[in-house]
Amino acid sequence: MRSLKCFDRIQVRLGKLKKRSTEVIYTLELDGLKKEYRLLNAYPEDLPEKGLSEMAALAGIVPAVNYGLFAEEIALDLPLHELDYSFFVDMMRITARDIFVNRILARTGLIKEEYIPDPESITPEDAEPRAHVEVRETFTGTELESEPHYGRCGVMSSGGKESLLAYGLLRELGCEVYPFFLNESGRHWFTALTAYRELSRTDARTRRVWSNVDRLFAFIEKNMKIVVPYYWRKNREIYPIRLFWYAHFILSFLPLAVKYGVGNVVMGNEFDDTAQLSFEYRGIRHYNAAYDQSLDFDRYMTRWYGERGLGLRQWSPLRPIAPLIVIRILFNRYPELAKLQTSCHSTRIIDGVVKPCGTCFKCNGVLLMLLAEGVDPRTIRYEQRHVDTLPERVRKGMLRLEESIVEHCLFKVAEKGLWKLPGARPHWHVETIHFDNVNSPPDFIPDPELRLRVLEVFEQYTRGYTKLVGRSWAPLSEEEIRSIKGLA
Repeated sequence: MRSLKCFDRIQVRLGKLKKRSTEVIYTLELDGLKKEYRLLNAYPEDLPEKGLSEMAALAGIVPAVNYGLFAEEIALDLPLHELDYSFFVDMMRITARDIFVNRILARTGLIKEEYIPDPESITPEDAEPRAHVEVRETFTGTELESEPHYGRCGVMSSGGKESLLAYGLLRELGCEVYPFFLNESGRHWFTALTAYRELSRTDARTRRVWSNVDRLFAFIEKNMKIVVPYYWRKNREIYPIRLFWYAHFILSFLPLAVKYGVGNVVMGNEFDDTAQLSFEYRGIRHYNAAYDQSLDFDRYMTRWYGERGLGLRQWSPLRPIAPLIVIRILFNRYPELAKLQTSCHSTRIIDGVVKPCGTCFKCNGVLLMLLAEGVDPRTIRYEQRHVDTLPERVRKGMLRLEESIVEHCLFKVAEKGLWKLPGARPHWHVETIHFDNVNSPPDFIPDPELRLRVLEVFEQYTRGYTKLVGRSWAPLSEEEIRSIKGLA
């Protein structure tokens, strides 16, 4: 196998810290050549001075987590808390395995063929990080001060259906909700723009942080010899390397969470059908390219927040429900939020209005679920031609939804008399509230009272409760349901 090494060294150091901005400097080194990029975060208000350097360092180092397979050394040339150093090393090891399996071995078309190893010859050691992590100094004390209030929720908001439903749901149930938007200086921001514009107008707690992290990722990956030139023209659905980016989103908002006493970091992670998934490839443990959306990541972060003295909790209220049910609840219960939804990452702006492309993998999945639910896709700025041409794209498999959800949606579409495609068959568990030990445990919301009230909402739109038994979903008993709801 040809070496995946792309850099001798990636150096990360702190730059200028101001009242409303932070700076971290990345330097790539190879064969004596150096290239530098400044990662900036800009905030809409003054930040807490105490602990700011610790928070800026944390948000700044996490993009480097993605490149442990490709550099001999990652030099964190800044003071770092010992727990933050451990966090970095842990995340780098997990992410390296995920990238090796799902971005290198998976043949995405974005890695040059000569650098893709023969799957028959690999060992688990090949997926371990190459990089030695060098840190200038570590410390154990802290200047961070936080008084978390557990009725306050920072919703990591993308403008998609899951974060909008989480926002609407928690707001209805009496939580003090802060919609947190990150403008990453890339296409993702167009996706968030419609929701951000409206919520910033109607909800004074809405906050936006500007970051050029997407440009940092592009800078690094354009300088990797293993990545095909002009990768963005070959595949707009995925990136060539990076998989670990939500942590930068979350940690960029840490100063505002501390300032406002936010006690919960809320993600919009919905149900994933774990019944047919494998999390191991030839002895390599991985997360199917989604570690930073996993329950394990939420649990790690909650434990780390606690050990770090911050006391935040990280969770998602949507883990037990499928995206089809997310759409059902959003459009029926919060129609004013539903119309803000954009899921496409290849949007364009026409006359000031953000329009989805209507033909990418994400758009195809959303269109199929909207039709299955009897929702007019034009409600969220799709055009009739996108609907008319959808069956052909579905036939070609241009979807990124789990098989059971696709087949169930095709069944519902056929029931409505729209069109009938091969594979249409019901999987009624898709419309239930799911529990398993991998993605959706009974304590998916840490507060029992809030969890009960969320389940009572879900019950109005679903067909009962199921649990994973072997590789099948089976109904829960009344006693099990009462136990999950805290009533037993």
